[in-house]
Amino acid sequence: MEHKPIRDTFLPYGRQWIDDDDIEAVTRVLKGDYLTTGPFISQFEQAIADYAGAKYAVSFANGTSALHGACFAAGIIEGDEVITSPLTFAASANCVLYQGGKPVFADVDEETYNIDPKEIEKKITNKTKAIIPVDFTGQPASWDEITAIAKKYDLVVIEDAAHALGASYKGNKVGSFSDMTMFSFHPVKHITSGEGGMVTTNNKDYYEKLLQFRSHGITREPSKLTEKQGPWYYEMQFLGFNYRLTDIQAALGISQLNKINRFLELRRKYSSMYNEAFKNNSIVKIPYQDPNNSSSWHLYILRLNLDQLTGTREDIFNALLKENIGVNVHYIPVYLLPYYRGLGYTPGLCPKAEKLYEEFITLPLFPAMNEKDVRDVIDAVEKVLNQYRKFKEVIL
Repeated sequence: MEHKPIRDTFLPYGRQWIDDDDIEAVTRVLKGDYLTTGPFISQFEQAIADYAGAKYAVSFANGTSALHGACFAAGIIEGDEVITSPLTFAASANCVLYQGGKPVFADVDEETYNIDPKEIEKKITNKTKAIIPVDFTGQPASWDEITAIAKKYDLVVIEDAAHALGASYKGNKVGSFSDMTMFSFHPVKHITSGEGGMVTTNNKDYYEKLLQFRSHGITREPSKLTEKQGPWYYEMQFLGFNYRLTDIQAALGISQLNKINRFLELRRKYSSMYNEAFKNNSIVKIPYQDPNNSSSWHLYILRLNLDQLTGTREDIFNALLKENIGVNVHYIPVYLLPYYRGLGYTPGLCPKAEKLYEEFITLPLFPAMNEKDVRDVIDAVEKVLNQYRKFKEVIL
């Protein structure tokens, strides 16, 4: 019999929402005087700072460069160790390598999938300089415990909140409480500027270092210059990078931020639909959510009970693709990637993270979906799970 997929068209796991307001915002910049570093940069930065409840925000070309800037501002240098989660995109650890430091991976909590504070403390040495926790899938990490550890050992906390714009921890917006917090504006994130990133902070010294770092290490600030020449004069005071956002991107980011509440509402609505559909299915486990916090639901991850399936995770994955459902897997533990293995990292370092990776499958979740899309995903998952169900129900 010919296979008929649940959907006629392919549904990706994530996709941006761009409307006429966004297009008009970008067009205004294209018709104006500035394309690169113009007035929309500072407007976007102020808008994100206000939204997150932080004193300062500094924009970057992307989330990775924003993390790099945060590591520089934190003073990470060769020989320093920085503790982070293995369940994340490579950038959370790569930013440490860029500064000559060593990423140290601490295992995760099996319920929240976030870095486990007890595991962080086990990994602290006299070389530890900072912690980079990740708000995985949009659920805030255990910030009370992490903050206490950081204070105890005098460590800088750089929050990787690429997934967590709009999330809150015990009533406090993500972006308002860590030493530095990074947001990403990649197209699959909560808002997009094409590519783009931002670091929020309440520390003026970090703020000034971030500004200068993203622009070659150059300053024109009169109070910082070591010499006094004419109004043209500037100084490169350290080796920075060209990590600046453009005015085009900033204008798009501002327009997108105006829709953030709507985007979050839809993400939470669709996640609730998934939860309701799968909560009593013994073959999968729905994401746990801490009742004290509010997730921004960047990702919706089902955890497969492989003991109840006749096939592998790869079988389930491929079967869902055949139903035109664009599933994904987040993430391969960073230290298992070939480059990190070449640095000496080995399997078994974080056994909980490795086990979870083998069981994870990410379902489509983005505001531009509609309720029919969500129902298609639910129908496809149930269809595929029933195909691979090990223990069939017998009706007498």
